[in-house]
Amino acid sequence: MSEARMFEGFEQRRVAVSGTEINLRLGGSGPALLLLHGYPQTHVMWHRIAPRLAERFTVVCADLRGYGDSGKPESGAPIGDSSHAAYSKRAMAADQAEVMTALGFERFCVVGHDRGARVTHRLLLDHGARVDKAAVLDIAPTLDMYEATDRAFAEAYYHWFFLIQPFDLPERMIAADPDYYLEKKIGKWSKVGGCFGPEALAEYKRCFRDPATIHATCEDYRAAATIDLEHDRADRGRKLVPPLLVLWGQLGVIERCYDVLGLWRQRAETVEGRALPCGHFLAEEAPEETLAALLAFL
Repeated sequence: MSEARMFEGFEQRRVAVSGTEINLRLGGSGPALLLLHGYPQTHVMWHRIAPRLAERFTVVCADLRGYGDSGKPESGAPIGDSSHAAYSKRAMAADQAEVMTALGFERFCVVGHDRGARVTHRLLLDHGARVDKAAVLDIAPTLDMYEATDRAFAEAYYHWFFLIQPFDLPERMIAADPDYYLEKKIGKWSKVGGCFGPEALAEYKRCFRDPATIHATCEDYRAAATIDLEHDRADRGRKLVPPLLVLWGQLGVIERCYDVLGLWRQRAETVEGRALPCGHFLAEEAPEETLAALLAFL
């Protein structure tokens, strides 16, 4: 099964935004729904639920900048840039707001997983007037996670501290065997055996083998530990207005380490959610439960 078969009835597009291009799949009809993936994946992570969401929504599955087949703006030490601003969640959220404008959607709903959920959080802060409803999958707010870091979290999410090391230590180490690294990461975070379809896994590997992707994704995490925290601290106390659904894996780190709903209720005016019977990759480990929760909320 090719990527096109996984998204049968969807069309592929590239949309020019400020400073890069965003690759996406577009399908269905009805109100607009933007789906944003996480690390180290691509928009393909939605392949089990996007076609069914497209029965009720116009679904946009986008690759974040730096990921998949989207553009990869230069950033960091190779160009003498210490700000990592090109991969700030503010820049990545602006990409997606521009994508939706280019597609003709002034208002939309958004669902983000992992890094895509962090982009969703920033999208709600910077462009919240355009969002009707939003869902974040398997994250707690970035600032809260960093400020409450302890040994249990650091051991479970060691990659947060590995990927932010100065260029080009993590890049070289990952590039030595990117397939092994990717399989080990998603294998550890998932708790449902066989959840990754071979076609989807092949797509993740194809994209992650690109040295530009490896560097860009490190820059994503470097930004999260620097400029993103500055932006988040500046917005401390601001509450998200659109209704927010929070879903997370009952068998994962977020469940084990955080009062997930409690943290998001400090950040948003209207919050609901629950844990699902899986690890980190909700849309692939528990697609039926994830789909049902999203449809009931949206």
